[in-house]
Amino acid sequence: MKYKLSEIALFNPTETLKKGTLAKKVGMDKLQSFCRDIPDYEIAEFSGGTKFRNGDTIMARITPCLENGKTAKVNILNTEEVGFGSTEYIVFRAIDGVTDEDYLYYLVCSPIVRDIAIKSMVGSSGRQRVQTDVVKGIEIELPTLDEQRKIGSLLKSLDDKIAVNNKINENLQAQVMALFHAMFISSEDRLSWESGTFSDLIESTLGGDWGKESPTGNNTELVYCIRGADIPEVKAGNKGKMPTRYILPKNYAAKRLLPGDIVVEISGGSPTQSTGRVAAISQSLLDRYDKGMVCTNFCRAIKPKSGYSMFVYYYWQYLYDRNVFFSYENGTTGIKNLDLSGFTTTEEIVIPPFELIQKFDDYCQIVFDQTFANGLENEQLSNLRDTLLPRLMSGELDVSEIDI
Repeated sequence: MKYKLSEIALFNPTETLKKGTLAKKVGMDKLQSFCRDIPDYEIAEFSGGTKFRNGDTIMARITPCLENGKTAKVNILNTEEVGFGSTEYIVFRAIDGVTDEDYLYYLVCSPIVRDIAIKSMVGSSGRQRVQTDVVKGIEIELPTLDEQRKIGSLLKSLDDKIAVNNKINENLQAQVMALFHAMFISSEDRLSWESGTFSDLIESTLGGDWGKESPTGNNTELVYCIRGADIPEVKAGNKGKMPTRYILPKNYAAKRLLPGDIVVEISGGSPTQSTGRVAAISQSLLDRYDKGMVCTNFCRAIKPKSGYSMFVYYYWQYLYDRNVFFSYENGTTGIKNLDLSGFTTTEEIVIPPFELIQKFDDYCQIVFDQTFANGLENEQLSNLRDTLLPRLMSGELDVSEIDI
């Protein structure tokens, strides 16, 4: 039997949060592309925005966030706790006895809802928004509640494994940062080490090239372009949705990324401070990008001297986590650019003996290999989930006989 989506889910359900109340806030920047779980939040005073509880699904209603897969199932709240987020979310809540919350999340992620939502967008270029009434009117062939639970459970099992791998990768990175701190920051030996700047450890920097969406004759190379938005995916060992672009062969030869390079986002914004984010380019990553890689115009690639790549990368990350880059931003309000030259030549650092740096580098290579192995498994699981999703939602695959 067919139902309108508004008959099987509550849209933007009413919740109470008094203005000025401290609560968990999930900004649009916290959501990852095509990822069920919310990786982070902040504690902020409520002054407006959508409100939600655990189990609700939040979907971006603005371009390009919706197209980029910013849809998540809320999982960061306690029982009876209310959180809030961007006004650019649509909140969906399952109705007791009618819909299963896991099924509803995957339904919202499926082409049945996503494609119609995207096509309904109206507004000025770059600021188009979903017409909520159109989404409410989408007709759904709703399976029984038991079948919904089976479908939701099947897909959930894949996302649960992805979440486990992500947690392992987070722990691996935390261990490396702890080792970095012990070896280079809190070590008493640092008092005898040389002082310098990052420019002492960097050979050169590369500019970016966004290239073209279509080839201009035969005189172009098809390559992957890493954007600032791709940096979290790369750090997690995931291939992500990095776009392919066509650039001139001479540009590729000059700007091609190689193992040991570090991509820096130089154009981001405050207060989230995406400026200064970094991703290390390893051989494991390049092996998964057979067309080769460059960074976009909004990033720069730095080339550390031989043997210093991991030390530079984690030192950079250590300073980023301490908000050092705020003092090296310039530009208009909301659009802040990193003064890369100013940072690398001014920020004073301590440089330990090369032998110690090499030991740290050897350990990091082991961690990176494991991180990317987990990321590769996550991509395979994601592909399986995305293949099953539309077939399960359309009823092409029958789950009635499955015992869960």
